[in-house]
Amino acid sequence: MNITPKARLAAIAVAGTLALAACGSDGGSGTSSASGSADANCVSGSIKASGSTAQLNAMTDWINAYQTSCSGATIDYQGNGSGAGIKDFINKQTAFAGSDSALKDQDKTDADARCATGPAIDIPMVGGAVVATYNVAGVSKLIVTPEILAGIYSNTITKWNDPKITAANPGVTLPSATIAAFHRSDSSGTTDNWTTFLSQAAGSTWTYGHAKDWKAPGGQGAKGNDGVGAAVKATANSIGYVELSFAQQNKTSTAWVDNGAGPVEPTSANAAKTIATATVAGSGNDIVLTLDYKTKTGYPAVLVTYEITCEKGLDPALVPLTKSFLTYTASDAAQSQLSANGYVPITGDVLAKVRTAISSIS
Repeated sequence: MNITPKARLAAIAVAGTLALAACGSDGGSGTSSASGSADANCVSGSIKASGSTAQLNAMTDWINAYQTSCSGATIDYQGNGSGAGIKDFINKQTAFAGSDSALKDQDKTDADARCATGPAIDIPMVGGAVVATYNVAGVSKLIVTPEILAGIYSNTITKWNDPKITAANPGVTLPSATIAAFHRSDSSGTTDNWTTFLSQAAGSTWTYGHAKDWKAPGGQGAKGNDGVGAAVKATANSIGYVELSFAQQNKTSTAWVDNGAGPVEPTSANAAKTIATATVAGSGNDIVLTLDYKTKTGYPAVLVTYEITCEKGLDPALVPLTKSFLTYTASDAAQSQLSANGYVPITGDVLAKVRTAISSIS
């Protein structure tokens, strides 16, 4: 059964209402407790946040649910890309940033400085598959390898009927058309994860490293996961990388990836197998995850989006609502909605660490 975006949002709002049933507007005191393990409190007021477009669909649903139950709260999340979101947070324009890669190098130094009395922390909140979504008439199932994707994105494989692609897809009629490859034009954590996957899984075929900014030659740029997804949908013989929910939203096909042990379908369940093996590289309440992009059991191209905020030193006026909303997003009710919408929930020991980190915000 196909579920329309409007119906999906309504369902999330109902789930959020149940999870936050005790949350009415409380004039900002934050004393009204929600049911469920997250024990979130409704808080009146407003906050701004920005960043990752990969988590935009999940964040939209969560905000809708929270604001439906907590009528005195306004949460404004702008999906302007991970790089821009981190800059907004550093410049004190937002209460938290969403990013598909953890803080590092100068961004970490600058974010810590913004927080002043405590470090900025990375809190994993949403998992997902980064998929190669494509628009090729008559091709309902496409199998690719990391080497094929690296060739397409480094502009060395330029035709759909290239021998490497046809060899991976016996019996499939591929056109002689030129491949229109779309990448992100903005600074993007999705790009960082996609190029990390290519760096680790494609070997010497990929020579451009990994970063939030696109470095390889050729292709066409589009802004945001939504922009890349829309460009692929509108362009014949195209391919682009997006978080899975955007391909589902656009009803575009997604390629199966063969990482050396047979092709794996890009589903939330298969991405969850990879994310479940992540190890924690951060310390304390800074929860940075290391992902295995070479996995041969799950879908290999995955990401985790982080909510970045201050452990200590967040502007006092922003603390109550930021803490309340993130407590809700880490609740069982909120996390349980992710799989149905093309995402992967955070689970187990990592989720316990997430909840501890959120409780430390002040």
